[in-house]
Amino acid sequence: MVEFLGRQSIRSCLRVQRISVVDSHTGGEPTRVIIGGGPDLGRGPMAERRDRFRAEFDHIRTAVVNEPRGSEVLVGALLSEPTDPANTAGVIFFNTTNFLGMCGHGAIGVIETLSHLGRIGVGQHRLETPVGLVLAELTQDGEVAIQNVPSFRALAEVSVEVPGYGTVIGDVAWGGNWFFLTGDNDLDLDVENTDALTQFTQAVRSALERDEVTGSNGEWIDHIELFGSPSSDENSGRNFVLCPGTEYDRSPCGTGTSAKMACLAADGKLEPGELWRQEGILGSVFVGSFAWGPGGNIHPTIRGRAWVTGESVLLLNPEDPFARGITR
Repeated sequence: MVEFLGRQSIRSCLRVQRISVVDSHTGGEPTRVIIGGGPDLGRGPMAERRDRFRAEFDHIRTAVVNEPRGSEVLVGALLSEPTDPANTAGVIFFNTTNFLGMCGHGAIGVIETLSHLGRIGVGQHRLETPVGLVLAELTQDGEVAIQNVPSFRALAEVSVEVPGYGTVIGDVAWGGNWFFLTGDNDLDLDVENTDALTQFTQAVRSALERDEVTGSNGEWIDHIELFGSPSSDENSGRNFVLCPGTEYDRSPCGTGTSAKMACLAADGKLEPGELWRQEGILGSVFVGSFAWGPGGNIHPTIRGRAWVTGESVLLLNPEDPFARGITR
């Protein structure tokens, strides 16, 4: 028997907002790309569009990546027309807490998504982000090489007292987001140890905020990166990265690998063109290298692989009390 909808429900259905997305993961870290139904942010620079997104359409961010449709580990990306038609696309990255300047695994996911949709093919592509232009190459075997924004170490050997853990020493570096990087811990960088690693890195971030240790221009350090020895002799190092919020990066973290290479380069421990094979906490690997840029900055390149996991349409029903996502 067919049960007909009442008038109120019919009106509700007519007002449901539909947002088309493609999901992927890069080294285990998920990306959800909005390909249709997102907000119109105008045609200004990407940083200006991001600011408008935050000011006027933040409910779209929370609806797409927060529960009940998403989770704290999910990174979102809004595709938009580039300001320069010679570029491939504009993209704004975000997660459950805020907007991101750049996202390495997310940029790889965006390129794989565009390829999956048949919008691009093998070759060179250019993504406009709020923090600069990102060059990408899609190879014949499906790998993506991202030339990230210029990266650098801002502060070396910063000492911070962390309650319950003592003195922790690390570097502050920019890789498209701000990182505090430290190998000053006795914790095993193993996926079975993520609870202890998360607690420690949260405590470090809180201590940095307490002591007003920031990136350039007072910008908040929202990523904490622990590094240590790799599990495989083929690789160069292993990391655990706490993302904004309380979740860790399942991938080796593209912007974190960029920040790590900036610190290595500043210390003379990595040469231009030399490969750095970065293991993530799950054992997935990004292959990085760099070239010197002006002012001591490096131009990092990160190579990895993404996999499309689904296509869907998200429904934002105005009668749903959690249509805009669950916020805390």
